[in-house]
Amino acid sequence: MEQRHLGRTGLRVSRIGLGTLTWGRDTDEHDAADLLKTFWEAGGSLVDTADVYGDGEAEYLLGRLIEGLVPRRDLVISTKAGSVPDPDRRFDGSRGHLLSALDASLARLGTDYVDVWHVHAYDPYTPLEETLQALDLAVSSGRARYAGVSNFCGWQLAKAATWQLAAPGTRTRLASTQLEYSLLQRGVEREVLPAALDLGIGLLPSSPLGRGVLTGKYRGTTPPDSRGASEHLAPFVAPYLDDTASRIVDAVQTAADGLAVTPLQVALAWVRDRPGVAAPVIGARNAQQLTAALSVEALSLPDEICRALDDVSAPVHRYPDHDWSTL
Repeated sequence: MEQRHLGRTGLRVSRIGLGTLTWGRDTDEHDAADLLKTFWEAGGSLVDTADVYGDGEAEYLLGRLIEGLVPRRDLVISTKAGSVPDPDRRFDGSRGHLLSALDASLARLGTDYVDVWHVHAYDPYTPLEETLQALDLAVSSGRARYAGVSNFCGWQLAKAATWQLAAPGTRTRLASTQLEYSLLQRGVEREVLPAALDLGIGLLPSSPLGRGVLTGKYRGTTPPDSRGASEHLAPFVAPYLDDTASRIVDAVQTAADGLAVTPLQVALAWVRDRPGVAAPVIGARNAQQLTAALSVEALSLPDEICRALDDVSAPVHRYPDHDWSTL
């Protein structure tokens, strides 16, 4: 698998990442082992997790599989901290919470360091410089090699990255940002992506297949074994089952038919090759699904197909979006 630099850093990652959102909950140890082995054998290196996935079970499961199944040195492990199960405060970006969460993640993963450590979301109740200081301490202590943020909007990302760049050698520059990005969700193109490109931050798209909808599996019906039929994940899929999404899914299907490939391959190739993207993160449920996704490695979409998909899924840009002079 082709490797790419993560933003403006020397770290190289596989251009498709493996997500672990369902590990320890819907994905058991046997299926997780199959996924990790399949990914590694295909040349994949970036494995993304978080301290709240499966209430910590995803990290614990990944830790059990490292070394016994796949050498630690072959993986680029990314995890996140900051989300808390508190209805009154969903995110805690305080230095104390973040560093304690990192130590707990390392214990579950059974490793001395993570390759990339992300703040899971912006905390409006904690000064941003305090949150970012936790990243500096994590890197300077060797517990994290690189640092990034997740789910920051455009101004939040730009402010955080600029703060870190203001004192080179003292503060850790942001290597990456993780947000949802697909043909069904192109909101990052308004402000986040332009900021990331300007500041040299690599984008790690989550849900690059539109929460599974872009595979075409929901055309006409909801498969009983799909996430859309799952009690706890159905609300996650539902927003992408409207008429607008259906038109985009139809266009992806048309492109796939013309290229003699699958809708999954078309949708994944489109987001993988967007400017600023380092590696889309795939949350496959089993090795068969993952193998289908990894088969996109040999596919590059023709320019005319990309333009057609761009047109049918184009987000609305109005003043004061980033390139207002062209509006």
